[in-house]
Amino acid sequence: MGLGAIANTHFSFNRMSKKLSQLFIDFPFSIPASIPDVEIGGIAIDSRMVKPGDLFVALRGGSADGHDYIRQALDNGAAAVAGERDVTKIGDLRNAPYIRLEDTRQALTWLSAAFYNWPGRHLTVIGVTGTDGKTTTTNLIHKILLTAGLKAGMISTVNAVIGNEVLDTGFHVTTPDAHDVQRYLAKMVEAGLTHVVLETTSHGWSQRRVDACEFDIGVVTNITHEHLDEHGNYENYRAAKARLFESLEWTLPKPQGNARLGVINRDDFKSFDFLNGLIKANKVNYGLSPDANVRAVNVRSSPSGIRFTAQSREFEVKVTSDLVGAYNVSNCLAALTATFYGLGIHPGTAARGIASLEGIPGRMERIDMGQDFTAIVDFAHTPNALKVALEAVRAMLPSSKKRGVGGEGRIIAVFGSAGLRDKEKRRIMAETSAELADLTVLTAEDPRTESLEGILEDMAAGTKSRGGREGETFWRVPDRGEAIRFALRLARPGDIVLACGKGHEQSMCFGAREFLWDDRTAMRAALSELLGVEGPKMPYLPTQDTPEMEWLTWK
Repeated sequence: MGLGAIANTHFSFNRMSKKLSQLFIDFPFSIPASIPDVEIGGIAIDSRMVKPGDLFVALRGGSADGHDYIRQALDNGAAAVAGERDVTKIGDLRNAPYIRLEDTRQALTWLSAAFYNWPGRHLTVIGVTGTDGKTTTTNLIHKILLTAGLKAGMISTVNAVIGNEVLDTGFHVTTPDAHDVQRYLAKMVEAGLTHVVLETTSHGWSQRRVDACEFDIGVVTNITHEHLDEHGNYENYRAAKARLFESLEWTLPKPQGNARLGVINRDDFKSFDFLNGLIKANKVNYGLSPDANVRAVNVRSSPSGIRFTAQSREFEVKVTSDLVGAYNVSNCLAALTATFYGLGIHPGTAARGIASLEGIPGRMERIDMGQDFTAIVDFAHTPNALKVALEAVRAMLPSSKKRGVGGEGRIIAVFGSAGLRDKEKRRIMAETSAELADLTVLTAEDPRTESLEGILEDMAAGTKSRGGREGETFWRVPDRGEAIRFALRLARPGDIVLACGKGHEQSMCFGAREFLWDDRTAMRAALSELLGVEGPKMPYLPTQDTPEMEWLTWK
């Protein structure tokens, strides 16, 4: 049963074992009176991935229930099962121990941490959360740690970096599942690392995947409109992310010390007061506001990067970065603030670390095959992220360029909105593009089992509400590959084509199936066709040749 990541990452790690009873020694929730001393060789939540000797933890998912796959887990050699259901309703367990718990999803992170000898207690753990900018800030902090000579690892929604080893964490990724997070942390301890930067999502917090990570420093980028389908409203979404800062109080004392520091964005007015009042540990804020503890002044943004001066009562340092877009000033400030106040890293060292980061996969990534216009792939998939991405590319155009004036230097935006997710943002993103882009191409972005036609209709309505004229300033092109081709055909010398929403991701979901997809490959394929040069083949999507209603029946 596939309740975990689509792509299961395996790396060389000595297979260990523990008695089942040992996993419950520091367990913070109620447990059965007696736990048998069965030898456990691993933990699995996907019955297909169970190895002989594993503990299978049955999780209730949104569309499936792991309890229904216990028999398959036992067939694959599970030595014990943990679940929530009454054992009499499970069926034949073939003499395997069954541990009934109140909440297996909440329990999983603690069981996994115990199995891997509580790796977070041996590391200085820096958590990064937020709506936009998490991955960039995580990478910036990691670079600063390395520049400071620290042995640091990183777990982001793109990959895990352990020494010289880089591991892909999946296709559609959020924070990895709890047992994978603890496995990565244990690998870092085994490799002799001392610090780790861990990107954490609202899903990761609401599903308790990182509760046992023992965070020392918490950093937030911003909390804007996203995932309201999952959390119900903004307040619940904000509360899920706030659990990072609450967790600073749970962290046990460590031999290397505990910073217990919360780093928050002074400019993010919707979250600042809430977080500032919530954090009981030490706290510090950053931003462009003159009231920020660490602030940016003399900000300069250009197509080649950003530069500014970071000031506080304790220091003043000039910062330069190859990252494009003025919004990245905030991400750089967050990284500098966390590492100076949390770890005592010299601001000059932090600035060198920031300067050493050349870019993030799928974040404002230029695709150049010799065309006379600019092609960019970005991950922006929220209203705020799309807004700042469009503002960033607008700043790349000549200063004399005014929107709607002249025939050169236009912005052509290509994006969609995911199915079975927050429907309100479809309209907001379309309105944003109508206001900030010159031309808009609406297309597919993981429609899942929703009607792609319906999604595009919602987005078209938003575009029209801001003066968009279909066939003149915006178009609907359901197939994403064809949408990128179409946008490139519209482009004139000096224009910027910006494909948003997928970034680094490696698949797209139609119906219940994932299809291999990479916007960067698609952009190169479309450019090679346009220019008549050698390039990759356009990846396949079912919108190329399959009637939409057939997607709903795929398994």
